[in-house]
Amino acid sequence: MAVRSILAVLFGLSLVGCAQPALRSPEAPRRIISLDYCADQYVLRFADRGDILALSPGADEHFSYMRAAARGLPQIRPRTADVLALKPDLVVRSYGGDPNITAFMERAGVPVVQIGFPQTIEQVREEVARVGAELGQADTARRVIADMDKRLGALAAKAGDRPQALYMTPAGVTTGSESLVHELMTAAGLANFQTRSGWNQLPLERLAYERPDLIVAAFFESTSNHVDSWSAARHPVAQAQLRELPVATVEGAWTSCGGWFLVEAIETMSRQARGVS
Repeated sequence: MAVRSILAVLFGLSLVGCAQPALRSPEAPRRIISLDYCADQYVLRFADRGDILALSPGADEHFSYMRAAARGLPQIRPRTADVLALKPDLVVRSYGGDPNITAFMERAGVPVVQIGFPQTIEQVREEVARVGAELGQADTARRVIADMDKRLGALAAKAGDRPQALYMTPAGVTTGSESLVHELMTAAGLANFQTRSGWNQLPLERLAYERPDLIVAAFFESTSNHVDSWSAARHPVAQAQLRELPVATVEGAWTSCGGWFLVEAIETMSRQARGVS
């Protein structure tokens, strides 16, 4: 009787173990390929590592925010034949692959999640929520957004005077209103020195007579973003600003794609803004 009782208990325990729910949603995709480093960020954040078939060749480069998480994972070039050969359940892309790759994937029965190009912080929130849900991690996406909003709220509470800042890249490019970078500068408590909307060359003539309070320097850690010796950033007027003014150094990985990690750039700019206001 005692032996049969022990066996009955063990059998019951085995049934309980088999009945435990899976940790992941059964609807979540299991074989995922990412086609470019903007898509890599979302896949690395919202997909389980074991579900990632391959990432783009830029996934572990310095301009990739999630580069540490990408190490050790396979990489693939965004060629249709190569991607289909791996038989993915889902492809995620922002700009990767040729213009017709989405149509090819869908004709082959492979769904594609297209990541957009948000131009406002609100659009970043929407993109995080949408893509996180499509990767089966809606709850995680909501937590990521909540953390981002908490950090932005803390910065808003510290806001004071708005020093003027000029955004500068090694290619000699800056931006005014109607850009995501402009919105990030505003969220950081800065006023944009550049008065022309959109993306433009540095206003060298104006800089010869007027100065901002600080420079927001982005992508200067890159070795591939220095266009040529004719870049406006190499002009003596621009170089003087970099030498003589306070500089908020913003990593390219924080701003090269529209994602939750933009808050890192905002926090860095905000700290420098408080230092000069």
